[in-house]
Amino acid sequence: MDRWMDGWMDGWMDGWMDGWMDGWMDAWMDGWMDGWMDGWMDGWMDGWMDGWMDGWMDGWMDGWMDGWVGGWVGGWVGGWVGG
Repeated sequence: MDRWMDGWMDGWMDGWMDGWMDGWMDAWMDGWMDGWMDGWMDGWMDGWMDGWMDGWMDGWMDGWMDGWVGGWVGGWVGGWVGG
């Protein structure tokens, strides 16, 4: 009985653990890594980075261009025309 139980435990448990680790865990980890990480990276890159870049480009560049065009060029033209 002990030999049968030992053999059964060794065989079944090893097989179950190997099958579970190799099959379910690997597939789950791969799926999770591929899905969640890709989705997170895509979402982060598309959302935050694009939003940040758009906001930075729209805000800073527009403000800089407006300030430069409105201020420096306007002052230069105004001084040149008025002078």
